[in-house]
Amino acid sequence: MMAKFMNVVRTTVKAECHDEFLEHHSKFSKYDGQLSQFLIQTGDYSYCFVAIWESEGDLIKARPVMIEFLNSIRHMMEEISPELGVTDPVSGPVVFER
Repeated sequence: MMAKFMNVVRTTVKAECHDEFLEHHSKFSKYDGQLSQFLIQTGDYSYCFVAIWESEGDLIKARPVMIEFLNSIRHMMEEISPELGVTDPVSGPVVFER
């Protein structure tokens, strides 16, 4: 059995776009191979998007559509740094689950 895979994307929302950002995420659909998704509020305007996938391949297949979604909300987010832009994404295999 292949290991589940996760991706996490950290971002900060512009204060004036906060409600619009949440509305866009409430309409966000699950992708093929995605088991679940979460939006975690980590500060007043800071969030982490977390998704669990059946496999790394499923995440890779969904990337073009996820990037399209990101491009539709990019104007709502603050730049984290010149190197990162408006998101700080990471992903990897699930090594422990209870």
